[in-house]
Amino acid sequence: MKLQQLRYIWEVAHHDLNVSATAQSLYTSQPGISKQIRLLEDELGVEVFARSGKHLTRVTPAGERIIATAGEILRKCESIKQIAQEFSNEKKGTLTIATTHTQARYALPSVISGFIKQYPEVALHMHQGTPMQIAEMAADGTVDFAIATEALEHFGDLVMMPCYRWNRCVIVPKGHPLASVEKLTLEALAEHPIVTYVFGFTGRSKLDEAFCQRNLVPKVVFTAADADVIKTYVRLGLGVGIVARMAVDDRLDDDLVVLDASELFEPSVTRIGFRRGTFLRGFMYDFIERFAPHLTRETIEKVIRCQNRAEQEEIFVDVQLPTV
Repeated sequence: MKLQQLRYIWEVAHHDLNVSATAQSLYTSQPGISKQIRLLEDELGVEVFARSGKHLTRVTPAGERIIATAGEILRKCESIKQIAQEFSNEKKGTLTIATTHTQARYALPSVISGFIKQYPEVALHMHQGTPMQIAEMAADGTVDFAIATEALEHFGDLVMMPCYRWNRCVIVPKGHPLASVEKLTLEALAEHPIVTYVFGFTGRSKLDEAFCQRNLVPKVVFTAADADVIKTYVRLGLGVGIVARMAVDDRLDDDLVVLDASELFEPSVTRIGFRRGTFLRGFMYDFIERFAPHLTRETIEKVIRCQNRAEQEEIFVDVQLPTV
């Protein structure tokens, strides 16, 4: 059994069983991958993949467990490399982050700018996706850190830590009827078409819960994952926008009227998560603390030692998270 063979079955499984696409991503040949997979199956005495002719059709039950274990082995190998790099050059390496558009556009720029200045030899890569995709990338080791508001809690093998609280605001064009209301209410909002985030994005569940608790059905006419897109369609008069307050720039968006909605919706918490067992290099601890200053190395190591999610949450019971 070779480490290369384990990497091949892992990559094929994560390229929708497309051996050709896997070969391109690994800069090798399709026949070479197929041969190594066959050699591994012969050695193990079981099929990892079911086939129809020359095509892989599905992962076998045995293959599912083998691939999962292969993933663990590959991640351990990566940790060994990280440990070696930490001791050979503590300021050189790679850091990969998965997050949503809102975090990438509004919360992270200053953090990343300062981080790159401090660590010019660290290659920083960012992936954007849905909260569920982000959590999955952290859980399977594709990225080092996941930063999101929702979905991380669905993955028990992630170490999760709260970073900050945030709430929403309502945006309308100048002259809109809501721009002159004395006190904004959910009932008043429900009377207008609404433009907001796709379900599962940026605390959308808190918005839906608030309306549901008042037995109101919001008229959501347009959804998007990108706050800038939402603002564009508010400007076109499509509806009233509900976005994260951090996504509104008082200078660039001065053509819109911003209404505080913090009393209408429960605040949301953005968290950072990484797979349990990940070896954190010095610059990784530093990145986390730059993003959330209360997450010091000492606090992170304390969280890592926790046995379950409840113990992790207990650490932050008395912590006053910043609000953005």
